[in-house]
Amino acid sequence: MTLTRRSLLARLAASGGGLALAATAGPALAQAAWPAKPIRLIVPFPPGGGTDILSRLVATKLTELSHWTVVPDNRGGAGGTIGIAEAARAQPTGYDIVMGQKDNMVVAPWLYKNLSYDPVKDLTAVAHVAYTPVVIVTRAESKFKTLKDVVDAARAQPDAVTFGSPGNGTTIHLAGEIFKTAANIKIRHVPYKGSNAAMMDVLAGNVDLMVSSLPSAIAQLKSGKLRPLAVTSAKRSSSMPDIPTVAELGYGKDFDVSTWYGLFAPAGTPRDVVARLNAEVNKLLARPDVQAAIHEQGAEYQAMSPEQFGTLLKTDYQKWKGIVQASGATIE
Repeated sequence: MTLTRRSLLARLAASGGGLALAATAGPALAQAAWPAKPIRLIVPFPPGGGTDILSRLVATKLTELSHWTVVPDNRGGAGGTIGIAEAARAQPTGYDIVMGQKDNMVVAPWLYKNLSYDPVKDLTAVAHVAYTPVVIVTRAESKFKTLKDVVDAARAQPDAVTFGSPGNGTTIHLAGEIFKTAANIKIRHVPYKGSNAAMMDVLAGNVDLMVSSLPSAIAQLKSGKLRPLAVTSAKRSSSMPDIPTVAELGYGKDFDVSTWYGLFAPAGTPRDVVARLNAEVNKLLARPDVQAAIHEQGAEYQAMSPEQFGTLLKTDYQKWKGIVQASGATIE
């Protein structure tokens, strides 16, 4: 007798085999239907900074082009570690992802004594989005016209010059600390809860300098409200090529501090979900309009596979262990 598919399923169900078949097919069907509801994109900084800008660009374009619903959710504080910790605790279903960056993924673990997550073990690299130099800026009316002016003032009055950052434990904070060492000066760090708060105070003259990601500062630089003094990367930014590097100005021959941004998911997120997220993000990064939007923010787009991004995470994680230990910086 020739069995049709329907009659075979009926016989399996009658014999109890249908339960085994359903159990086997269930996960595959569930994964094939992903995403069946909105995806939350945790943004581990307050609105308005570089991480928030890039996160909203990715969320908007994924929603527009993939017909998913991707909802940014700002969870700022403690240099981005609060939002990363929340992502690490989330269920690995693909419905909670986070925009991490070098700050909270590879620097903070070596600075904070009681961090609740291990970035390598508790999170899965999904998609690299962009990288950017860090920029040292002051307000347009500042007495500091050049980076040498800052160095001269700091040597004349140690700890009198202040610099703001988006928070303790960020790459940006460490860029300021490493600059202090390279220039052999003492300037005082003032941490904020995100870039916007630091920006308001440097524009108001409440702090002398701000160390910032270029995306967080670029609008104020283009408007002329901020004066750039140097970028901390090994080479000049293609977005603002007139800004010299710290190394060019004679402070540390190999001075190179930049930051990257990318999506992570909780460890254990299904591989096919990670692969699909990666493919969709990489499609976005191949679009000229998205590339232009990222470049407009002072960042450089860069697509990677999950494996390539995971390797970058692990390499930088070990590299920054030595940098942080050499700096002597710790955060309770």
